[in-house]
Amino acid sequence: MRPFIYFICLLTVFSCAEKEEKLTENTLEKAKRIHEEIITIDTHNDINIKNFTDSVNYTQRLETQVNLPKMKEGGLDVSWLIVYTGQDSLTEIGYQNAKTNAMQKFDAIHRLTDSLAPNDISLALNSADVREIIASGKKVAMIGVENAYPIGTDLSEFERYHDLGARYISLAHNGHSQFSDSNTGEADGIWLNNGLSDLGKQAVNEMNRLGIMIDISHPSKEAIKQMLALSKAPIIASHSSARALCDHSRNLDDELLLLLKENGGVVQTVAFSSYLNTDKYNSRSAYMKDIYAQVADSLGIEWYERSQFSSLTDAQKEMFMDNYPKVLNIGKEIVKNRPDAPEAVNVKDFVDHIDYMVKLMGIDHVGISSDFDGGGGIEGWNDASETLNVTVELVKRGYTQEEIAKLWGENLLRVLDQVQEISKTLNKA
Repeated sequence: MRPFIYFICLLTVFSCAEKEEKLTENTLEKAKRIHEEIITIDTHNDINIKNFTDSVNYTQRLETQVNLPKMKEGGLDVSWLIVYTGQDSLTEIGYQNAKTNAMQKFDAIHRLTDSLAPNDISLALNSADVREIIASGKKVAMIGVENAYPIGTDLSEFERYHDLGARYISLAHNGHSQFSDSNTGEADGIWLNNGLSDLGKQAVNEMNRLGIMIDISHPSKEAIKQMLALSKAPIIASHSSARALCDHSRNLDDELLLLLKENGGVVQTVAFSSYLNTDKYNSRSAYMKDIYAQVADSLGIEWYERSQFSSLTDAQKEMFMDNYPKVLNIGKEIVKNRPDAPEAVNVKDFVDHIDYMVKLMGIDHVGISSDFDGGGGIEGWNDASETLNVTVELVKRGYTQEEIAKLWGENLLRVLDQVQEISKTLNKA
């Protein structure tokens, strides 16, 4: 009898394996269908103006994590391209230098949509634009501003930014600005404004008036609480995750998440390794440190740790960011099949944060972002070409098509609509 029993057991094992394989295939096909039918929006993608020239631009499959070929491969419909400037001294000279940098990035984005690839991508200013452009078969660019520092102290500049297409602005980045304290104050307990400055409070009112979404991803907790109390319109966190799962000052704790829900806003979960799983990130980073250094050395490239970045010259920063994707990609290929390599932070860790915030806040207040080309990217969603993998994981976890549509873009578009409608009401008054 034993051989017969063994044969029955084998049949059972193979039957289970076949079911598992079929389930996986069904999940993938379902995810592909959903992915094609919904609008997919990534609210935070950094840019380098060197990639917006006649000879080198987003029509090519560059090493950048975001470009048109990769967006098409991964089914990413909308990329919020970021006008980012680093924090410098709160002086007129500092503001002017930063303004020059910001204008160059605005120009680069407009060059992409107006002359480099007008048949492939267009700039959207509202949700109706988004839907119309996607229906035409093109990709969508939108503009977010990371750090209001280059605005200086002239509040009329907010209107200029709005006219250039900016539809969200954060009042601080890594370092306290003239408008707001930064989350970075947690490290040393030194604050400049105890939240928002008087100018920052005026900026909140001005963004409400103009219909610009207020982004709370980098300011301090106290500044965020003040913005939520002052704003007449819903607010967004363009690229943050849940502090309860990863204790990083860039993430939002439960108090802030619930205040954001009450405000009607949305938090765009970010695929940034160190904001998702500290233990896995630290183990992987320690292992990869020497790998990346060896790759950089073999290419004759200067390599720096992220902790050194703030001390670099502008030229060193620019050179580093140019080479960063190349070194990372080569390093990841080297260790891909190494059994001793610690597990990388991955799409499952990312969706864990989505699950947590959906459970706490509700499905209407959570969205998706990557911070690609600004340090973001995880195993499974390391560039725009892998965007489908996020949808696959959401399907595996039982999210419906309506819920996935909300997470991938409808929540964000709803907030944008509300912010712009409130702007009209304020201007009538």
